[in-house]
Amino acid sequence: MSKKVLIVSASPRKGGNSDTLCDEFARGAREAGHEVEKIFFRDHKINYCLGCGVCNTTHKCVQKDDMAEVLDKMLAADVLVFGTPVYFYTMDAQLKTLIDRTVPRYTELKGKAYLIATLADKGEETMIGTKAAFQGFIDCLDNVEYAGTIVGYGVWNKGEIVGNPAVEEAYEAGKNL
Repeated sequence: MSKKVLIVSASPRKGGNSDTLCDEFARGAREAGHEVEKIFFRDHKINYCLGCGVCNTTHKCVQKDDMAEVLDKMLAADVLVFGTPVYFYTMDAQLKTLIDRTVPRYTELKGKAYLIATLADKGEETMIGTKAAFQGFIDCLDNVEYAGTIVGYGVWNKGEIVGNPAVEEAYEAGKNL
């Protein structure tokens, strides 16, 4: 059965290491017959949450930016994929901003969610903060399953992901949805 896959690449660099892993996930999913859309966060105007609380009753954000459109796409997806570089042991600010802005309709999210990350360090312990932050998001969602994490260790400069085992892992994860 074909699934709708939405990939949000929060990498600040197009073609960067985590963005490349997102592309490999997309390639595998497309080859398996799934409908795939990738959103590159940098191409959208998404402001920080104001914490005003209006959305708690209206389920709409007061801000007029691109987040309502992105959130609609997230709600329509069967599979959500979030890509991020890891800075200082956690996801980048772009992905955290996106997560915070799901508040107006987060209870409507459903499906499976994958975390794709890249970091310069090689130790699993450097992913503890990132996984915990992402798990915290997933734990707030009633209808979303944390389906997996794909990590490209030991990469920093653009292009260093080439040849990393995470490239094949991302492709296979997309192909085996």
